[in-house]
Amino acid sequence: MRFKWTYTGAARVRLGSFLKAQGLSSIQLKRMKYRKGYVFVNHRQRTTDFRLRPGDVVLVQLAPEVPVDTVVPTLGPLDIVYEDPYLLVVNKPAGVASIPDAAKGNDSMANFVKAYLATSGAESTAIHVVTRLDRDTSGLMLFAKHGFVHSLLDRQLHSRDLVKRYLAFVQGAAALAPHGWLVLPLGRTQEFYMKRGVVLGGKPSVTEYRLLARSGQGSQVLVTLHTGRTHQIRVHFAAIGYPLFGDDLYGGSQALIGRQALHCATLDLWHPVLHTKLHLTAALPSDMVSLGDKLGMRKWEDVPIID
Repeated sequence: MRFKWTYTGAARVRLGSFLKAQGLSSIQLKRMKYRKGYVFVNHRQRTTDFRLRPGDVVLVQLAPEVPVDTVVPTLGPLDIVYEDPYLLVVNKPAGVASIPDAAKGNDSMANFVKAYLATSGAESTAIHVVTRLDRDTSGLMLFAKHGFVHSLLDRQLHSRDLVKRYLAFVQGAAALAPHGWLVLPLGRTQEFYMKRGVVLGGKPSVTEYRLLARSGQGSQVLVTLHTGRTHQIRVHFAAIGYPLFGDDLYGGSQALIGRQALHCATLDLWHPVLHTKLHLTAALPSDMVSLGDKLGMRKWEDVPIID
């Protein structure tokens, strides 16, 4: 994979320092040296000690990546929302894990993506999951096609350059405020190793929501995460007395839907290579549309998103 920059500084600078400023790590620079990666300045191969002049054009050919054997390619359904040479965004269905685990086997989104990359002739089949979702949460998942692109996207996580918004249906007869912030520390509980809760000394966790619609049984909310803790949305709403419909782990009823009513509906990011803004959406899945109909709430696509 190739990347190109022009040095616009006023003073001369080491090539290695310039490349680190673009996001390349020391490990990635070493891999280029020992695994057939190359750096050119004005069409001539150079070492990292070379000193750049203003206007120099730097071209990097990254070293080939070696995919790990722990992710086995598995053919499976893949709803691709966006793809270019650097990124892949898919719409994950509920009931499918983001990454494989020993107990549930190799039918995860990571396995499906690896098989897709192999059959589509991608430059690398190494898997880089940038944003993951709980097994029973549906919606947008972001993959990088190279470790360097992954590191650039990691810089954006939980900033205004990369924003994920979720649609959720929460239980509770009392009306939620039209707009609110849930700022509660989260951590593991002693009940069950997978369960999280609001705990003293837990990790700082911030959830923002806007009320979209409500009925006598609950509310439809648009949620923005400002931190990325495990089960954050589910725990925060349960903690204030509004568990998600279907989320039996945190007190939600499964009478109307068989999984937590949570869907990653939009993804906004600044493309770290193409330098363009992407706004991606994933339509609400049928089980959540049905839930909305049962509750008498309008579909989220009809509601303007307010920043």
